[in-house]
Amino acid sequence: MADGVDIINAINKNLSRVNENINANLNDGFNEVRSNLRVIDNHVITVDDNVRLINSEVAKLAADFAEFVQTDIKQKALIRAEAKIGNLRDKLKDQFGHHETVRKHTVGILQADDLEIVRKETITTVTEELMLAAPGYWLAPCLVAISAWINDNEELADRAVREAIKRDDEKTSLLFGLICRRAERKAPCLKWIQRYLANQDEERLDRKTVIILDAFASGLLGADSEGIVARQLEEWLTRLADKAGFVDQQTSQWSEAINLKKKPFSGDSYTYLKKYSKTWSKLQKIMEGAHLHEEIYAYFENIFEQQSSGMALREQLDEILSSLVTDFDEEEIPLRQEYKQTELVIEYDGDENRAKQDMQSLQTTFETHKDFTQLLTDAAMKPETAHASISTQKFAIALSRDWISNAYNDIVAKNRMEIPHNIEINVDNFNDNTVDGKNEAELVAKFEKMVAGEISVANAANTMTVFEQYCMYGGIGVAVIGLLAMLNGGGWVFLGLLGIAGGIGLILHHFSRKKAVELRRQQIAYEFDKKKKDGVGIIRAVIAEVVDFRAYFAKKDSESTKVLNLLEQIKPEEYVRKLSDTSRRLKVA
Repeated sequence: MADGVDIINAINKNLSRVNENINANLNDGFNEVRSNLRVIDNHVITVDDNVRLINSEVAKLAADFAEFVQTDIKQKALIRAEAKIGNLRDKLKDQFGHHETVRKHTVGILQADDLEIVRKETITTVTEELMLAAPGYWLAPCLVAISAWINDNEELADRAVREAIKRDDEKTSLLFGLICRRAERKAPCLKWIQRYLANQDEERLDRKTVIILDAFASGLLGADSEGIVARQLEEWLTRLADKAGFVDQQTSQWSEAINLKKKPFSGDSYTYLKKYSKTWSKLQKIMEGAHLHEEIYAYFENIFEQQSSGMALREQLDEILSSLVTDFDEEEIPLRQEYKQTELVIEYDGDENRAKQDMQSLQTTFETHKDFTQLLTDAAMKPETAHASISTQKFAIALSRDWISNAYNDIVAKNRMEIPHNIEINVDNFNDNTVDGKNEAELVAKFEKMVAGEISVANAANTMTVFEQYCMYGGIGVAVIGLLAMLNGGGWVFLGLLGIAGGIGLILHHFSRKKAVELRRQQIAYEFDKKKKDGVGIIRAVIAEVVDFRAYFAKKDSESTKVLNLLEQIKPEEYVRKLSDTSRRLKVA
């Protein structure tokens, strides 16, 4: 019996030691696992942060790459344009350089004759050389005719004039009409002007007709020719106005010309609207339309505040003659168009799309023929390319006043129709809108509710699985079974140890996942709290800019009345007063 007690005491003692060893090993294991879990958790958090950083960097890299591609495209286009424009310049010089030489001598010969400081023989020699150098060019025989007149060689003058008319009747008639007016030979001037006008069709006017407008508006043609020009202009307008769709055509024509004065609106003071509203492109467009009023008002006001030229008759006629002879001729147009578009590409730093758009709007200036009203529009709105003086601009605007007003009212109405009633606010995945910012509290509440919902969804996804939840109980059970197996001794010891190790592993996995879930909940709370604060701040900032934008737009848009009042004050008779000598006045449709 004593032996049995001793055996039991020995077993208990051994079990106590085993238990102590197991507990010690378990504690060491738990501590090590906890330490490893903390390291893993830190790594997980670091990985999450790195993933977010990488996503942000990838998005930035994509944007930078897109910008790089666009910049590269523009740079290559700029390089091509800079190389091309040199070739085009050389081609123009090779093909039409002789035209330029002839042009430069025209007014010079007239002025040299005025001053009598160049021998007539020299003028004759130069004009004959130019005639040989420019075969087929209409201006060359004109210079021979001028030289013959200076030398009183009537026969040569007549032959040269006939050849010039053969080459280009319209330009020759216009040139000699102005030269005769310059020489105070009014009767021949009248005949040449009549000849020029007789060759014109109001629907297909030569680009040079603006020369007549310029001379007429400047009062340079004299009383006799004035009646002829006034009646002709009136007939053109009457016939054009009788055609179906004339008013609509004028509205469209002037709208296009006026809209060319629009300038891009950067919206630098609306940083939040630009970034957090999909409506921004519409807002940008209507603000450009609102700023147009200021641009057009300044443009028209500047024209009518300028004084007409105070130069002497001959000086003014010389300017007009220079415009006539220095402007390019029809055969040069294809190359000139290509040159201008290439020049625009360089001007816009390689932006070919913008250059193409501007070129389309300038297309009418390269057309060889256009109707009378288009001539007026180009003279008023594109004076540099139309070669129109201030007098001609005033005349064209005054004559077209009612058409301009109609077009401007149409532009204002269309721009106001584009004003969005609702302005979108897009913050992350929050999409809503406001009219005037009065629903700020409502939007903030909606955003906070959305974030609260996202927190719930994120937390719902951040839970332990059923297996992970029961790992602790399963682990205890497995460990106990393993312990009992060890107590049986023999071959069960190894299996018992495996059971104990497996049970411990399950228990540790349970606590590890529980800790990870808790850390993730804290991370979720932090992230969404930041999102809520940042989002609310952005919404309030966007709304503030919406209120400011509405007020600023209303202020700029109201300036349209200044333009319309200015047009109303323009009295056509003040700028076409010489027309009152005719039986009827020119009327604006």
